[in-house]
Amino acid sequence: MNAFSRRGACPALSAPMQTGDGLLVRLNPVAGGLLPKSLIGLGESALRHGNGIMEVTARGSLQIRGLTAESARLLAAEVDALGIAARTGVPVEIGPLAGIDPQEIADPRPLAERVRAAIEEAGLTARLGPKVSVIVDGGGQLAMDALTADVRLTATRATAGVRWSVSVAGDERSAKPLAAVEEDAARDITVAILRIVAEKGREAHTRDLSERQLNSLASWHSVPPPSVLPDISPARGEIGSSADGSFLASLAISEDRNQRAISPLAGEMSGRTEGGAQERRPARSPIGTFGLADNHALGIGLPFGSMPAQTLIELVGQALALGSTEIRLAPSRALLFLGLTASACPALKASAATLGFVTAASDPRTRIAACPGTPACSSGRIAARAIAETIAVESADLLDASLTLHISGCAKACAHPGPAALTLVGDENGAGLVVDGTAKALPAGYRPGYDAARGVADIAAAIRNARHLGETVAACLARLGAEGIAELYRRN
Repeated sequence: MNAFSRRGACPALSAPMQTGDGLLVRLNPVAGGLLPKSLIGLGESALRHGNGIMEVTARGSLQIRGLTAESARLLAAEVDALGIAARTGVPVEIGPLAGIDPQEIADPRPLAERVRAAIEEAGLTARLGPKVSVIVDGGGQLAMDALTADVRLTATRATAGVRWSVSVAGDERSAKPLAAVEEDAARDITVAILRIVAEKGREAHTRDLSERQLNSLASWHSVPPPSVLPDISPARGEIGSSADGSFLASLAISEDRNQRAISPLAGEMSGRTEGGAQERRPARSPIGTFGLADNHALGIGLPFGSMPAQTLIELVGQALALGSTEIRLAPSRALLFLGLTASACPALKASAATLGFVTAASDPRTRIAACPGTPACSSGRIAARAIAETIAVESADLLDASLTLHISGCAKACAHPGPAALTLVGDENGAGLVVDGTAKALPAGYRPGYDAARGVADIAAAIRNARHLGETVAACLARLGAEGIAELYRRN
């Protein structure tokens, strides 16, 4: 741990990332969830070695902040002592209720494990960029529709049983569909896709694939084939023996038939980043109660994805006393408490609300992405989360399902790298407003940081007066126009 990972690389236990409030590490348990006592142990480690802040990210990863080089080493040792195995390699993500949801079409875990193993066997981890990811979605109450990925494998019902729809480059609505195939083919197409991406370089994603490559991948519907991917393989599809049911070690894919097959490169294989966490609201929020086969799960959100470790420890302790047996991390910055009885769910929900957690999907804080800002982060120029709390209380009606508000302490855009309808960003001039853009864009207007929430309140007041019946906030903002919104923010 002599060198810290660059921004955009995975801040894994073995490669913490430098941030404005110290080093940050991120982990995803191999088992998918944590025992309550293990999460309590992690919280105690965060108090000992970090700044006492724990986070759940937009993609459902756990983060511990404010570490030093030495304390990060101590934290990693304590994670090992707790028996928590952290997932490494290319992210192959599954839903938070995978394998226990009676409404899911198929359990995605076996296919996800086969995909992970095949990626490692093919030597692709070191070849792919840190933001390349795969989603294996079995459906059910908490599908993964809202998260982007380079490859999506989605369970569908077919006459012959379950098939897996393969699509690339996007979320459930925007990804390009390629084929609907059986499990073996889904695994092998996924690895074939990632080989092509790897050949293009570590900055590449599936959005960079050519139409010819996509068409060839889409034409592949069975495994093992006598000739695979004839349009994109330098061997015109002859990729070696498939007698053992696997072609992964000998597959050669290139746009140029004169190029040689891809071979693995040696390199750090400790993990990947969150990438692609430009959320759309899922069909169902993870915040709420979910019926399982024999018990219930209760989803509770962290406001802006963050909570003091001591507060989280207190909540987990109460969940343990109420019979919770496992806690799973969920996209949209939430925790799922499993193993609860129907009567225990309201009690835990009430305790969570008292402690300041998000207990309703309609909570306006779920529409705001906010980084720590000042004083927690030395890079911050505004108190992002304090501003967010004020806006959530005073301008809640601005935050309907059509709108995301991003509040960034600086232009790094750690909390929300993509565009948002409204973004407040701190710089040397105060709190700048960006309309329909990212925190890196040039603000259209400024207010002092301490007064930013009042500027947003002026925008909310104008929308109340201007909205047509049935019109969303986003549609009203578009009608008012960027310059008009900026003027509302700047005035007074």
